[in-house]
Amino acid sequence: MVIKDYYSISEVADILGKSTETLRRWDRDGKLSAVREPMSNYRVYCKEQLQLFPEFQNAENINHVVGNFVKPNNDYSVLELFAGAGGLAIGLEQSGIKCTALNEIDKWACQTLRTNRPSWNILEGDIKNFDFRQYENKVDIVTGGFPCQAFSYAGKKLGLKDARGTLFYEFARVIQEVKPAICIGENVRGLLNHENGETLKGMISILDEIGYNVVAPVQILKAINYNVPQKRERLILVGVRKDIDLEYVYPSPYEKVYNLSDALKKGELYDSKVPISKGTQYPENKKKVLDLIPPKGYWRDLPIDLQKEYMQKSFYLGGGKTGMARRIGWDEPCLTLTCSPAQKQTERCHPEETRPFTVREYARIQTFPDKWSFEGSVSQQYKQIGNAVPINLAKEIGYSLVKFLNEFYTEK
Repeated sequence: MVIKDYYSISEVADILGKSTETLRRWDRDGKLSAVREPMSNYRVYCKEQLQLFPEFQNAENINHVVGNFVKPNNDYSVLELFAGAGGLAIGLEQSGIKCTALNEIDKWACQTLRTNRPSWNILEGDIKNFDFRQYENKVDIVTGGFPCQAFSYAGKKLGLKDARGTLFYEFARVIQEVKPAICIGENVRGLLNHENGETLKGMISILDEIGYNVVAPVQILKAINYNVPQKRERLILVGVRKDIDLEYVYPSPYEKVYNLSDALKKGELYDSKVPISKGTQYPENKKKVLDLIPPKGYWRDLPIDLQKEYMQKSFYLGGGKTGMARRIGWDEPCLTLTCSPAQKQTERCHPEETRPFTVREYARIQTFPDKWSFEGSVSQQYKQIGNAVPINLAKEIGYSLVKFLNEFYTEK
């Protein structure tokens, strides 16, 4: 981020992770008052106001020069749970970490993994049916994108037995069986405040119980800061085994932000334009509406009568709903991809053609290699890509793990 004295409303929205509609409401309510640019009368915000927000302070510390790359001093290995179509696994592989085994329940995601990496050990099926003790003290890292589930609280401190029946219990069980030096859990940003933060506190207490200190504070990593052309955020929870007296450091963010053009056209991210592939289409009635939306526009760009017709009850509700009837612009990062590119709440329309992104365009936005193929129907492929950790983000996390393990084995 270039440090300056004033920021536009769209820049502040990106930095704070809020919609422009939320910032306008904050301005009206006096929560974060904007000043008006004299010529255009646009809202702008001064640096002194924004420094009260941790998100802005973190953005000021953007890494301008030095990258996160570090070469492994040894052969490091990972056991991955809830592996999906391999987003996290590919990124860790690119950072120099080898996959010992991957567990996934979805048959099409497993087929995708086998097609692309025949040598990987794919454990297909429900994690509850696997015993992982054969990997005890044989892998350095356990990772898992476990689903966010609430716990039943029986007392002040949540223990492992209270989480039984949830997939986080299985994640913790495997860590307890394998005893890796470090573990990584990834989830959606919403976990941070799920059940008023109590769910995350419960997870931290469980990891503490089984012998792992969670690195504080748990961080939300923005994909756009890690060479991903997408406004995607992931909560990354890191646990270090208690007998290891080393500090884990999250990967440093980068100054450069890539946009949709970087994803789909030849440039720094890819050495060719996006390959042609299959994709879903909008129903004719939706296509007629989205035909009226300009690049970077959304439902508010429609005539008022069409706004009401398209939005129906949502028109009268609060909030910006800026993802509805949304056409992405070439010169901006894509909004977070979902598992279904044509659903009404989260349209992601191509900048020039009135259609959702194709499968290969989806994969590019998630920074998958073009050679990584996806198995199953088109809808299954969208689901696999939409659920994945962006590869470039995973690679930067991988570098941070390599750095930690290099230090660990140097001191042993």
